[in-house]
Amino acid sequence: MKTLLQIRSSIFSNGGQSSRLAERFVARWRASNPGGRVIVRDLAKEPVPHLDAARFGAFLAKPEERTPAQQAVVDYSDALIGELKRADVVVLGLPMYNFGVPSTLKAYFDHVARVGETFKYTEKGPVGLLTGKKVYVFAARGGMYAGTPNDTQTPFIRTFLSFIGMSDIEFVYAEGLAISEASKQQSLARAEAAIDALAEPELAAA
Repeated sequence: MKTLLQIRSSIFSNGGQSSRLAERFVARWRASNPGGRVIVRDLAKEPVPHLDAARFGAFLAKPEERTPAQQAVVDYSDALIGELKRADVVVLGLPMYNFGVPSTLKAYFDHVARVGETFKYTEKGPVGLLTGKKVYVFAARGGMYAGTPNDTQTPFIRTFLSFIGMSDIEFVYAEGLAISEASKQQSLARAEAAIDALAEPELAAA
């Protein structure tokens, strides 16, 4: 049974445009994988705490020396990582806020990037451990940024996910959503068409 992990990072939960595009894809994936399982991690409804010194200290503490509070932090991180490990496919709804990723998504990343769990250090550099997964990113932006220096999201997402082993990443963009109603509708239609154009065999293999 294949598993898809859907990560919503919009502050509007499933009401955001990135979430709606992701949901369109997930519906197609369900149809192609009737026995599959979908896990939804909604960072608006259940925000991940931002990393602070105490939480980072819990990650660094030796297991036998952790306090109960530190163990609770590690257990929470382990649960997030467990969802990623179980997933064959990861779907990320990605709005752009002030040229960057949502702060809740950064907090999520800070809790799943753990040495020995999702990556390891070697003499040749870090090696990601979450390999063999396909990632689909549905990015929604108010302006037009793809392919320009102002698109800080795409290289960051590629770098971070590749760092933990997930390098097979496909982006679908919906841009210009705040320029005008016509621009919004045209861009959403193009993004929806791109989702619909994904071949059924690809979805079934994902």
